[in-house]
Amino acid sequence: MPRNRSNARKPLRSRLSRGAWGAVLTTALVISGSLTAYAGYLDVYGNLSQESVDTDAFGDRPSKVEGAVNIMLIGSDVRSGDNGNYGKSEGERPDSLVIAHISPNQDGATLINLPRDSVVDLPACEPADDKPGMQAQRGMINSAMSLGGVPCQWKAVEQLTGIHIDHFVSIDFTGFKDIVDSIDGVDMCIPEPIDDDKAHLKLGAGRQTLSGEEALGYVRSRYGQGDGSDISRIDRQQEFMGAMLKKVMSGDTMQSPTNLYGFLKSTADTITTDDELTLTKMTDLSIAMREVDMGQIKFVTVPNGPDPADPNRIAWTEPDAGQLFKAVAEDTKIDAGEKKGGEGKKGGGGGGGGKSEKPTVPAEQVTVEVVNGTEVSGLANEVSEKLGGEGFSVAGTGNPNGEVPSTTTVYYGPGQKEHAKTVAASAKDAKVEENPALGTTVQLVIAGDWDGMDGGQGGGVPDSAKGKTAADAKDACG
Repeated sequence: MPRNRSNARKPLRSRLSRGAWGAVLTTALVISGSLTAYAGYLDVYGNLSQESVDTDAFGDRPSKVEGAVNIMLIGSDVRSGDNGNYGKSEGERPDSLVIAHISPNQDGATLINLPRDSVVDLPACEPADDKPGMQAQRGMINSAMSLGGVPCQWKAVEQLTGIHIDHFVSIDFTGFKDIVDSIDGVDMCIPEPIDDDKAHLKLGAGRQTLSGEEALGYVRSRYGQGDGSDISRIDRQQEFMGAMLKKVMSGDTMQSPTNLYGFLKSTADTITTDDELTLTKMTDLSIAMREVDMGQIKFVTVPNGPDPADPNRIAWTEPDAGQLFKAVAEDTKIDAGEKKGGEGKKGGGGGGGGKSEKPTVPAEQVTVEVVNGTEVSGLANEVSEKLGGEGFSVAGTGNPNGEVPSTTTVYYGPGQKEHAKTVAASAKDAKVEENPALGTTVQLVIAGDWDGMDGGQGGGVPDSAKGKTAADAKDACG
């Protein structure tokens, strides 16, 4: 039987490695593969470390939707015990912060990644154990964990997103490696050689099976791959977790109670949960999710852009982020599938529409002026703020001097067509048109057909929040 669990706070182990949070969802899914091995699950549950969190102390909380479960997956750079081989790190700032939204009502699950570099308005938190607590402040989202522990991070996530969080789960570096090794590695294709000393990773190019140690380095690697950004790393983590889920759900793990038990035990030995996440609740979740299809497991990153005050930090793009959170909070169906540069949208008249092709110039290299050709007061300022949040340099706003086009249009000067396409990709259904009188600043003229930023003000989940599913997550070679 599970050991007795009091309300006493228990030490929180070293937490989730970068990207290891996906294994938590995997666990929830594969438990359903063999509920007949109930005695084994009791033993697995007995290996969990648990912590009491007083959510009543949070004050007003978001409403809970019956049937849906939201689990906060957290991780940090704290390194102790077997994890000490991965260097030293001060404090307990999570490197990974994810909301796992499990929805039997929608027959699936969505993992929403909240980048650690996000700058947000954090709520005040009381001191907890050896944590000093904090006053309400603007700072990086993972500061809450450092200053107030799990309860403070939980409270911050709820207040920032409006999503009712039911439980939390964490996994440490060693646990992630053990999970990967328990399924005999994960197949990935590495397009280019990787040499990243910070992530303890050196891989040649080509298709290969990553061991637990290699997989840990792969999902931790930041500066040895891509552009070195946290967003780029999150994309790779999602691809890896998609490949891992496919292997678990289609391989021998699901076919044998013995294999399943070994997999679950390797997870349980190294995870920490709140003490309200009981075996009964885990089993109920598993029953509800056992018929889940890989196409219904979605990976999403909150819509974001550079923080206007610090381009090395991240600001959540509104209203897109708010629409995503609202959909999760209300358990609304969230479509997924990688966005293809505006495919399926109209546009493209008057000089070559930019909506049918993926932009080739990044927003950070585009300077745009916003002109309000409608009767909606303040619309140019509103749009310019959103463009600034996406990384564009906004030269100014104003009202039109002459005739307003019937269709929202991005005008560009010589050599600036690709820059105009980038703006058009963010301005829903805009077309692009050349104006030889313009210089290097493109001009967005908002007309009467304005329908918000791409995927924005029409309601529902914005296109910028639609990521990938476990079914269509490709390995790195495509």
